[in-house]
Amino acid sequence: MMDSGRHPNIELMAHSEVEDVSGYVGNFQVRVRKKARYVVEGECTACGDCAPVCPIVRPDEFQMGLSTRRAIYIPFPQAVPSAYLINMEECLGDNPIACGKCLEACDKKCIDFDMRDEIVELQVGVIIVATGMEVYDPTPLDEYGYTSHENVISTLEFERLISAGGPTEGHFVRPSDVTRPKRIGFVQCVGSRTALSGSNPDGSKGNPYCSNICCMNTVKDSLLLKDHYPGTDITVFYIDIRAFGKGFEDLFMRSKAEGVKYIRGLPGEVVGDPETGNLTAYVENTTTGRLETHEFDLLVLSLGAIPRKETGLVRQLLSLSRTSDGFLMEAHPKLRPVDSPTRGVYIAGCAESPKDVKDSVTQASAAAARAGILLNSPRITVEAITAVVDPDLCKKCGLCAKVCPFSAITWQKGEVAHVISAACAGCGTCAAECTFDAITMRHFTDQQIYAQIDAVLEQDSLEKILCFACNWCSYAGADTAGTSRLQYPPNARLIRTMCSGRVKPDFVWYSLQKGAPVVLVSGCHYADCHYIDANRNTVRRVDALWQGLEKHGVRPERLQLDWCSAAEGQKWAKIMRELEEMRAAVTVQEAEETKEALKGKKVPVSSKVWRLKEPTPATMRCMRCTHQWATTFDLAVDEERMCPVCRNNGVRVLLDGWESQRR
Repeated sequence: MMDSGRHPNIELMAHSEVEDVSGYVGNFQVRVRKKARYVVEGECTACGDCAPVCPIVRPDEFQMGLSTRRAIYIPFPQAVPSAYLINMEECLGDNPIACGKCLEACDKKCIDFDMRDEIVELQVGVIIVATGMEVYDPTPLDEYGYTSHENVISTLEFERLISAGGPTEGHFVRPSDVTRPKRIGFVQCVGSRTALSGSNPDGSKGNPYCSNICCMNTVKDSLLLKDHYPGTDITVFYIDIRAFGKGFEDLFMRSKAEGVKYIRGLPGEVVGDPETGNLTAYVENTTTGRLETHEFDLLVLSLGAIPRKETGLVRQLLSLSRTSDGFLMEAHPKLRPVDSPTRGVYIAGCAESPKDVKDSVTQASAAAARAGILLNSPRITVEAITAVVDPDLCKKCGLCAKVCPFSAITWQKGEVAHVISAACAGCGTCAAECTFDAITMRHFTDQQIYAQIDAVLEQDSLEKILCFACNWCSYAGADTAGTSRLQYPPNARLIRTMCSGRVKPDFVWYSLQKGAPVVLVSGCHYADCHYIDANRNTVRRVDALWQGLEKHGVRPERLQLDWCSAAEGQKWAKIMRELEEMRAAVTVQEAEETKEALKGKKVPVSSKVWRLKEPTPATMRCMRCTHQWATTFDLAVDEERMCPVCRNNGVRVLLDGWESQRR
């Protein structure tokens, strides 16, 4: 950080936050709020005369609350710039004069209580998101006694206690009586790999993913304790030790050689002695199959990693995708691991997933290299699959701009929509939304797709399964099934689209009118859409089609919506087998009746656009047993919901008075 602060080509804006981002690749406009420090940076010498006279005492966030700070303070050692700042929410101020002691103690007179926030406008070509991560709050896991026993601490608190710059100046003591602990226990996977376990059936505690860094952090801490305090008795409770990485297995074996005991099993209960402060942990050793009791002076909870809260705001500002665990999603996990779906925005470090320092540095270097390549290019090359608006057909309604996941369409009331080609990713959601055929997708035009439908259903239409498959997931999943030589019915005919959001309701309506027995619309998993949230519009349109088919007496189950990733060849084969059973049940008479029922009928279109950003109260209704229950529905992560009565995932979500059917 100090090197960054000194670099002539780096402008470090500390104590600032991004408020708004507009524009597109090569032409981003970023509005930054530079918060008032109430201390002039260039004049403050960090002499420290102001802090001792401040009467306000607060817990020090950097020291995890194990020591205190004043209202005027330096956030952490080696902070850049090396200058004090005042937390005005805690400061007594001097207008009217209530304190002002720091102002009197400052010889440089660099404290300015009239300082105000400053808005800075930046013009940038690329953006790198490196918001980092936070650690899981162990409070819900009350079996470990984190809130009730003073000598149960987290790994971050442990790091501050053994640090030379910590509250005890490197003297390792336990919080209750400030004595050196001789028996220390470490509990792994606190907040990781715990969701939907036997003790956590509703998934309210912890997260299902592995946080990557916890195991080796504990191994490092155990070696550090053995080096400084050789007589310390250390026990580690774990599910699995994941020591992948260069030299990590050697460190693990060295830790065991130093006498650290590793017990496979997590404590089910921790009981504290109020007089001595010692702790008793009851754990089932899954290796021996016995219930064991262990006594410790100090118990350390190895906390898992979670996304930072600020990442949600950044994700909205930059139109980024996120995975089901809340971390940002890259454009492609193998071919473009640091690119985001939004062109010109790159991801680095733990914003993408939990990782250690080495991997974070590697990814940051890769992101910087990718940004350098783009900045050094005189022109930006885009694929010829972007949208084009016909100004003569455009009705100036603005629906296309509302559904564009990349904000690549600019529109003002009374004006024709305009597509920014550099920002357009070619998903086709806008073309599917436009009911006036004013938008053309290059190389994926409506005429080309209709021609493919005609070719598929020209002969023996009742023997075919017509599938609209997303290029990135479903189409690739079918390829995986084929290359894996999985057995499934061969009568599926795939029409490739860049995204399931490209599928217009007219395509499905036309297919059924042409005699298609079953139509499948398939795309990326709900939380993993290559085009951020374009497949949510797919669900909305299919909802309207289901309702329209039911209204005209056509079985809605003849239109299927399913998600399949590129790696799920087995799932694709299963979907095809299920669809073949549905196809076989469609008779010639039913197909002819469908043609007559839909002939000349208006294609149902839902005018309501999903733009939900946060979890929303909703009512779930099972389509099989009709059971209803209230819950909180998150469009970004809730791909499937199981009915608590019949345990199937065929539910219909009631949102804002209208229904969204889930298969």
